[in-house]
Amino acid sequence: MRSFKMKRKALLVLLISAFLSIQVADSQENSHLHKLWYEQPAKEWMESMPLGNGRIGANVFGDVYNETVALNEITMWSGDYDARQQRTLEKGKLAEIRKAFFDGNLAEGNRLGTEYLAGTPHSFGSHVPLGDLKMKFIYADNHISDYKRVLDLRTAINQVSFQAGNVRYIREYLCSNPDDALIIHLSADKSKSVNVNLSFALLREADITARDNGIEIEGQVSFPKQGTGGVNFKGKIAVKAKEGTVTAKGGVVSIKEASEVTIVFDVRTDYSNPNYQPDCLQTVQKALAKDYNVLKQAHVADHSHLYDRVDLFLGTSSNENLPTDKKWKLVKDGGCDVGLDALFFNYARYLLIASSREDSPLPANLQGIWNDNLACNMGWTNDYHLDINTQQNYWLANVGNLHELNKPLFNYIGHLAQYGSKTASEVYSTRGWTAHTVANVWGYTASGSGVNWGLFPTAGSWIASHLWTEYLYTLDRDFLRNTTYPLLKSNAEFLIDYMVKDPNSGFLMTGPSTSPENSFRYKGDELSLSMMPTSDRLLVWETLTSCLEASKILNIDASFRKDMEKAIKLLPPYKIGKNGGLQEWFEDFDEAQPNHRHTTHLLGLYPFHQITPVQTPELAEAARRTMELRLAAKGWEDVEWSRANMICNYARLFDAENAYNSVVLLQRNFTRENLLTISPEGIAGAPYDIFIFDGNEAGGAGIAEMLVQSHEGYIEFLPALPKAWKDGSFKGLSVRGGANVDLQWKEGNVEKAKITAVADNSFVVKSAHDALVPLFVINGEQIMLKQKGDGFFRFSLKKGDVMELIYRK
Repeated sequence: MRSFKMKRKALLVLLISAFLSIQVADSQENSHLHKLWYEQPAKEWMESMPLGNGRIGANVFGDVYNETVALNEITMWSGDYDARQQRTLEKGKLAEIRKAFFDGNLAEGNRLGTEYLAGTPHSFGSHVPLGDLKMKFIYADNHISDYKRVLDLRTAINQVSFQAGNVRYIREYLCSNPDDALIIHLSADKSKSVNVNLSFALLREADITARDNGIEIEGQVSFPKQGTGGVNFKGKIAVKAKEGTVTAKGGVVSIKEASEVTIVFDVRTDYSNPNYQPDCLQTVQKALAKDYNVLKQAHVADHSHLYDRVDLFLGTSSNENLPTDKKWKLVKDGGCDVGLDALFFNYARYLLIASSREDSPLPANLQGIWNDNLACNMGWTNDYHLDINTQQNYWLANVGNLHELNKPLFNYIGHLAQYGSKTASEVYSTRGWTAHTVANVWGYTASGSGVNWGLFPTAGSWIASHLWTEYLYTLDRDFLRNTTYPLLKSNAEFLIDYMVKDPNSGFLMTGPSTSPENSFRYKGDELSLSMMPTSDRLLVWETLTSCLEASKILNIDASFRKDMEKAIKLLPPYKIGKNGGLQEWFEDFDEAQPNHRHTTHLLGLYPFHQITPVQTPELAEAARRTMELRLAAKGWEDVEWSRANMICNYARLFDAENAYNSVVLLQRNFTRENLLTISPEGIAGAPYDIFIFDGNEAGGAGIAEMLVQSHEGYIEFLPALPKAWKDGSFKGLSVRGGANVDLQWKEGNVEKAKITAVADNSFVVKSAHDALVPLFVINGEQIMLKQKGDGFFRFSLKKGDVMELIYRK
């Protein structure tokens, strides 16, 4: 009998091992899902390949003769700290403004709010690009053939290869986080065949000096369009050649008759770094002293440690052997491609790794870590918008199993809290901290200069919600105690002090504030400000309930907990308007812009879960109605982030086909040849298509949300699986409660699942089949686990435990 049990256990282990090997084999076979490749160089920035190490960003064009590498650094900011960013509000003035609203005189309330609550930015600044590295190549034979450029998402290396006559040339570009530099390697299969001149075409004024086989640049950012001030910067590029000669003169480095060349570049600013100059020089010197293969191996190991945690396969595609731009064009012309869907998701994770690392001095901004010199010249600047854009940048981090990439965002929230306490005190006479719609790196937390878009004091609450989300996914109590709770509590103190009881309804109200960035009609006027718009209500509730739960977990602040409990009970309810949609304002105003791209009042559906088809079906249907009305409105202002938002919202409504339609439309209408997402010409005053990072990240988050959800307190597989993805698999997606999930399905039915605990916890899984009960295996041991009458399986795991669910007919 014992022998039989041992054989059975061995058979189970083999079964599980086979399952895992199948996943690895699939991953290797589907390498086209992890590569962007092209048969020609980029003609413009939106065709170039983005690289990044969390601080330095680069876009490689891949031209054979005149190569361009666009250069950025995340702290390359204009502007300065502005002590006069806000108007200090005299005592009693806020109450006077609010009285106008409570008395029904909303036009006067808007006038007073505009006069007294608008911010006054003087040196707001913007992130700006450094400029371009230019590389002019010379060949003995100019007959070019077999050209190919590839961005390998698994290695984060952009390779350009081609034949010039009978010589094979290979260029490799990488942004190394371990060595903290941009590294370029040039080689040829025939000795002494590399001839190239290096120079800079900067967008910033700088002193340029050629010395020691390299070029040094030094200057200060000046960008008067967005105010005075700017960082000081220091950059250096240095060269090491095998064979041949290297000379530096007049701002040009010339390499002649080399067989192999390694180029190292770094640039740093004095933003929070007084040692930026020696740091830059030492970084280049240390990297250049290493063999290129050592640099490359360290880079690949560092990147793949993060990237390889997750893999996604959504079915086979007849287009898998086509170059990326041709796949993209087929979708652009009305098709769809499951291979491109998976590539788009994998690319989103790659981009987040490239733009936000644990040691990044700042989080990803409106353009991630890159800059096309377009967004910074717009009125909105290349900054940190806190009314959806910055939040969307990080929606993928947790579910995408990249938790540590949140660290620069959390550091930035601490930065906002430091300066936002002054705004809270001087403008609203409260404790705690707040921040509004726009923010920069200089501590700007006041309202924007236009209250219709800028007076959004719960923006700080929204960005701070990421702290609680991090805890829900990781169950890291030290992080909860030391980081999350202090920042949440301080923001909760602001909200409790800031709110006032409505004498008409008895509810607690925020305001005056805007529902970003929308307006309504009232007695013939188009107005933006009101008391307690729905977006404020849901963000107040989210902050107070999160802080309340955190205080219980940590067993601290019992008295403050009572204050929060009392405030929560006095918040107004959600309402359904006369049009059947979720009401955007406390009163059922008519929308002045029914086609407006912002739907901030739907945040309770996603990323939060205050509204769900399971718990609040009527409100979920009202949210759906709001979405349908916006989509059907004439001139609907669809942009990259609003379309990505639709993926997430439809996934939460379990509407697989509409979610997938938005995946396709995001690719078709709001991406370019390099699959970076765009805010299209004509929206929000844009005179041309402008790259915006949030569409890539929120789009990736939406795809993950279609495949696994965990916000209801249980894990649900394939909650919004479209017909197009009937066969597929993924590994490594994270769920709330501290676990990672692998899944394999066929014809829309789950075949195998694996749940790996990253923290001790009890888990609940919703049954994937009505008729089939899975085989349960924990750490190789089969267990008996009965399905409860409600259709759920419940079990407990220790950190490191692995639960396998295998469905058999």
